[in-house]
Amino acid sequence: MFKSLRSQLFVSSAIAVVLLILGIVFTTRGYSALGIIVMMLSCSYLVLLNIWFYVCVSGPISELTVFAKKIAEGRYGLQMEDKYVNELGSLTAEINNMSEKVAMAEKSRVEFISQVSHELRTPLTAITGWAETIAYDPAVQNDSLRGINIISKEAERLTGMVAELLEFTRIQDGRFNLNVELIDITAELEDALFTYGELVRQAGMEINYTEPPSEIPLIPGDPERLKQVFLNLLDNAAKHGNEGAKLDVSISAVSSGVHIVFRDYGHGIPEGELSHVKEKFYKGSSKNRGTGIGLSVCDEIITRHGGVLDIRTPEDGGCQVSILLPLTAG
Repeated sequence: MFKSLRSQLFVSSAIAVVLLILGIVFTTRGYSALGIIVMMLSCSYLVLLNIWFYVCVSGPISELTVFAKKIAEGRYGLQMEDKYVNELGSLTAEINNMSEKVAMAEKSRVEFISQVSHELRTPLTAITGWAETIAYDPAVQNDSLRGINIISKEAERLTGMVAELLEFTRIQDGRFNLNVELIDITAELEDALFTYGELVRQAGMEINYTEPPSEIPLIPGDPERLKQVFLNLLDNAAKHGNEGAKLDVSISAVSSGVHIVFRDYGHGIPEGELSHVKEKFYKGSSKNRGTGIGLSVCDEIITRHGGVLDIRTPEDGGCQVSILLPLTAG
């Protein structure tokens, strides 16, 4: 058996051509019956060649394509069984090797992010604490006080970024868990609006909250994680949607679960970026500062609750983020 696909295809095609020529020769020389038999053999051989090509070439290539897509979707380190001895075997080995190297690079990146994030927490805590202490000193006035407040605000922003990075590393290395209990999802949302509402208003936005038309039953969920999602979405609205000057928030019970909507009227998200906004470290055309992993973490939290986080740009502009949470545990 030939180990090269090119050799197999060449020899098989040559045999089919020879059979066809023989059939034509026999027919033109008066051996019509024999010529027809040979040409039928040639046609049958071509059919078998097509079947062989589908089974031995087209099918494996489709399998390798599906496998490569899985790696591209983030399943680094995945290995495919190498069951071929030709060029497809070499291709399988190279893809497996690539998958392993990407997994090692991803692991190194996550470990680096985790280590740096942990190292940043201690000095940031000291900076924030001393900035708050100095701000209460009556001797600090005017520009000095403004400078201290800026230091405090920026340290707080960095602390939030570090927290996001640590959440990301927990997701990547499997330490991200939910503490699920029955919760009042309406109360959790309203607490988040109360907690972050003033900062949203400082960004120049008015929050319009629509209470549920009827009481929503308790649902299974991790209250801290879900509040983290709400705060992140409010923060995103304050950063990216403040041009629209208002933010609509609503919650309601639907047949498939609890539906929560955050709708701003800012510049929105370009159509070409919508399919990527939940990817890790993706920031698109946004000029706002941040890690680019907030929505990725939010999507992970909602998905682990058995829900769906959907982001779209309405026809009249702005951005709408919808969350659908199940009424019962999956």
